[in-house]
Amino acid sequence: MKFGLLLPHFGEEASREKLLEGSKLAEDKGFDSVWVRDHLVFEPHGEMEKPNRTFYDALTTLTAIGAVTEKLELGTGSLIPFRHPLVTALMAGTITQLVGPRLILGFGAGTFDHEFEAVGWGDLNRVEMVRSNAEILKRVFTENDVTYDDGIFSFENVTIEPKPVGGRIPFWYCGATPASARLAAEYADGWMPGRISLRTMEKRIATMRDMTDASGRPMPTVAVIPPTSIEDTREDALKHVNIPGLLAWANKARFTVKPESGSFQTVEDLEGQLIVGDPEQAVEEIRKFEALGVEHLVFDFRFKFDRFFEQIELLGTEVLPKFRQGQAAA
Repeated sequence: MKFGLLLPHFGEEASREKLLEGSKLAEDKGFDSVWVRDHLVFEPHGEMEKPNRTFYDALTTLTAIGAVTEKLELGTGSLIPFRHPLVTALMAGTITQLVGPRLILGFGAGTFDHEFEAVGWGDLNRVEMVRSNAEILKRVFTENDVTYDDGIFSFENVTIEPKPVGGRIPFWYCGATPASARLAAEYADGWMPGRISLRTMEKRIATMRDMTDASGRPMPTVAVIPPTSIEDTREDALKHVNIPGLLAWANKARFTVKPESGSFQTVEDLEGQLIVGDPEQAVEEIRKFEALGVEHLVFDFRFKFDRFFEQIELLGTEVLPKFRQGQAAA
């Protein structure tokens, strides 16, 4: 099981120091990856973020981090398709040439219409745009003189250089809906939801296994990005989390598997959508994800980016070693 961090490249805590020094600290403390989100015209989520529109570009941020680290995987969770896929291909290939084959391209369809309207693509089907990106990137990463037309993007005799180091870059589908899991099983290398209950994730994974067993495709890597707060006590950890906001979001989310009560009412109902507690409790929560088949868990500290370094230290010294010792013992 691999572990990553969502980076503070957005909002009032975004800073060069947190991004670069925080990533170097994460690498030193045994984390496997760092991850960024993606927006063009950023609108903060009210239940999760303060109203600050600062947003550092996803791929530029990962390039800078790659230049000051050696081994960390660099992931997008998720890139949204407001860039032309040929632009993305050139940027992604360049990143791997500069920092090595460490990039994971997680893609999603995006939440906001206004970001696509701003670039004149408001009428396009964004889910199909993700599929277009997957196909175009696969082809121009490995072929020359590519001709392509899918009704959304079209071009003739295009060659993009440099090609990615290693020949390809993993393409993950990001999202928590049933459709996102099905699409990941159909054509992606990984599936990465954000906030998702364990019961919902279990259902999605079962669908993906059925599909890949039938098609003969490899099962995609399963990843997740739960909001996280770790302190010396569970009581202190909960003080940093907007539980009412998370409950409201969970109750509005479509297609989620509800608790037996029929609605999300308590912290316990948010199982899987939150990692909160002391280090021992955090290890217990991680083991629940492991039991479902999660292979890559990314901690989301946006509730406490003001204490980003402290959280990296705490997880790197008190949580990850305990979890890994348990794995070794098993």
